[in-house]
Amino acid sequence: MSSITQTPALDVPSAIVKRRSIKTFKTDPIAPELLKQLVELTVAAPSSYNIQDWQIILVQDEAQKAALAAASWNQQQIIQAPVTFVFAADATAGEKDLTPILERGLQTGAWNEGTVNYFQTAIPQFQAALGDKRREYAIKDAMIAATHLVLAAESLGLSTCFMNGWIEDKVKEVIGATDNPDLAIAVLVPVGYAAEPRLNPGRLPFSYNVSVDTIGNPYKS
Repeated sequence: MSSITQTPALDVPSAIVKRRSIKTFKTDPIAPELLKQLVELTVAAPSSYNIQDWQIILVQDEAQKAALAAASWNQQQIIQAPVTFVFAADATAGEKDLTPILERGLQTGAWNEGTVNYFQTAIPQFQAALGDKRREYAIKDAMIAATHLVLAAESLGLSTCFMNGWIEDKVKEVIGATDNPDLAIAVLVPVGYAAEPRLNPGRLPFSYNVSVDTIGNPYKS
């Protein structure tokens, strides 16, 4: 029996409330069908024009994990966790052949011919208008996908940790992307079973950083 059927999934609000950034993991493997479900839920994330401008690399090989940990200031959660998702962002995705995306939209019935014709012109124009912000926008999309991953993992009994402590050039070397200057590393997310729980460190009152209409007009619940 798989882990998917053994562990009742949490609803989204429960997963959000329960999630913590776990720093120590058991070495227990993730069942292949559970890992596949995580990937499916991750790539279900939205992206600008649905161009899906991320590259997601699942680092599982022990030597690759060791190299990735070395590129991440020797943080051991990468070694411990059975898999680390590396989220890379392709700043030029919207300038490449969009045929697979456009045809898929037609096949699903989500888009009609008019929409597809519009996107064929609008997407390259949008990318060109972004200019130097193409990298930033691609990273945004990758981060949205990473957020889907951590909540999906939490809901299915797994734990995660958003990692910002790494050296981009070294991470790109590990994943075989040194020759792609347009690929940016957005975030690393080890996934596995928590070795120990972590308590909620708390959040600031809404009045500190939640406003209505303009900054400084605090939201009052």
